[in-house]
Amino acid sequence: VQLQASGGGLVQPGGSLRLSCAASGIVFGNNALGWFRQAPGKQREFVAGITTGGITNYADSVKGRFTISRDNAANTAYLQLSSLESEDTAVYYCNLLVNGRWTPNWGQGTLVTVSS
Repeated sequence: VQLQASGGGLVQPGGSLRLSCAASGIVFGNNALGWFRQAPGKQREFVAGITTGGITNYADSVKGRFTISRDNAANTAYLQLSSLESEDTAVYYCNLLVNGRWTPNWGQGTLVTVSS
């Protein structure tokens, strides 16, 4: 299984970004997917998740600002980030839930920097 997050960059507070997660080596649509992030000096944390059926859940810190979605035919998931805050600065990762566990293949992630 390979997962590649992309779409990060430098954005001003209040701005938006759309992150993408491309998966290969697995039947993408058979697994729940999650987005995570790791800020400098902090542990990786859960941001948002989406089931195979499209049910979503979010960390309280991003609820109402971030939107997770998936396109199973394209083996791709997305995370729309809006109303960004400096506290959202982190490396963002995606992962798939396989047999009840996140895969060990976190990839390099994509850096989101929120700064004026």
